[in-house]
Amino acid sequence: MERNRNNSRTKMYHDLLNRHIRHGSLKLIEADGTEHAFGEGEPTVTWRVRDKKVMRQVVTNPHMNLGETYMDERWDVVSGTLADLLRILRVNVEAAFKSGVKLTPFSALLSSWNTVRTSLKNVAHHYDLEEDLFRRFLDTDMHYSCAYFEDEDQSLEEAQQAKCELIRKKLCLEPGMRVIDIGSGWGSLAMYLAEKAGVEVVGITLSVEQLRVAEERAKARGLHNQVRFRLEDYRNHEGEYDAVVSVGMFEHVGLRNHETYFNKVAELLKPDGVALIHTIGSIAPPQPVNPWIRRHIFPGGYIPPNSMTSAAIEKSGLVTSDIEVLRRHYAKTLEVWNDRFQASRTEFQERLGERFCRMWEFYLVSCQTAFEVADLVVYHYQLAHDNARVPLTRAYLA
Repeated sequence: MERNRNNSRTKMYHDLLNRHIRHGSLKLIEADGTEHAFGEGEPTVTWRVRDKKVMRQVVTNPHMNLGETYMDERWDVVSGTLADLLRILRVNVEAAFKSGVKLTPFSALLSSWNTVRTSLKNVAHHYDLEEDLFRRFLDTDMHYSCAYFEDEDQSLEEAQQAKCELIRKKLCLEPGMRVIDIGSGWGSLAMYLAEKAGVEVVGITLSVEQLRVAEERAKARGLHNQVRFRLEDYRNHEGEYDAVVSVGMFEHVGLRNHETYFNKVAELLKPDGVALIHTIGSIAPPQPVNPWIRRHIFPGGYIPPNSMTSAAIEKSGLVTSDIEVLRRHYAKTLEVWNDRFQASRTEFQERLGERFCRMWEFYLVSCQTAFEVADLVVYHYQLAHDNARVPLTRAYLA
């Protein structure tokens, strides 16, 4: 009976792959050496599993178990790349697992119930990892967010500077203005705005490590009197600013706090001020948070569609002056990050272990392919109190 049950499960995932894989060629090598071919065309990849339970577990709960079994060294890509495999699975099979999955408000709240205390813990889980890890794969100025590639040949460093310049223009800054950077990271954007726009910046973060590094960098660049950083939750901050900027932070606040977040932006922004929120978003209807990402990478995070973010903005009383969608820029950013991580992988494997390296590369590549062929994008929400505050056309950005 057990053999019949196993044969039935094996037939199930074979049928699934046969039925859905149409774009790209996948060779599957089973644990006993049996080979199966699915699909045709490029990309071409060979997927070798190391034990007979892997495929059944992946089919049963792919959003969790594909990453878990990779971390456990129970499968590998032996020709092609990990990115190729995930592209094939996303393009051909992912929709089959999403059909019928609906996000209830209750389930979304449970997965992103971020109190101040929980937010501190969630941030420490990821951003308080050793500084050297981030320095190895980020650009030299340590921007941990989507770059802006004005052309395919730009380096990561150039594209990150282009992103900062785009944000500077969208904030309509003038010398002497006061800016708050919510989720200031290692201080990169705050220092750019101080140097290029002649403004004063307050950066707030919940990461002890990021605060330490940001303060050291500001002092080394002679900006410690112009840029100040604080370990503080955005909900507790008081003040009034000419501009509010937040890059890569909104996706961490949790669904329960969307309205709280934009109400605070409105409160901090002067009547004639401008805000720019740079955040990951979804072009798909509301859906559950990926459980593997939530467990290992960003606990408490939630990626909303534009409809949910815009609804929270409307309730805050802020005017949406402009929305821009950066579609594939993050895919390119993540691809470069992974290339740089791979260049130092042996060293990290010796120091942090193979399981950590597999977790990190699966994180980078799964996110890369989500921006390439799935439903993730980056939104720029430009906000103000006054509908006439921002120039009438986008010519000022040229």
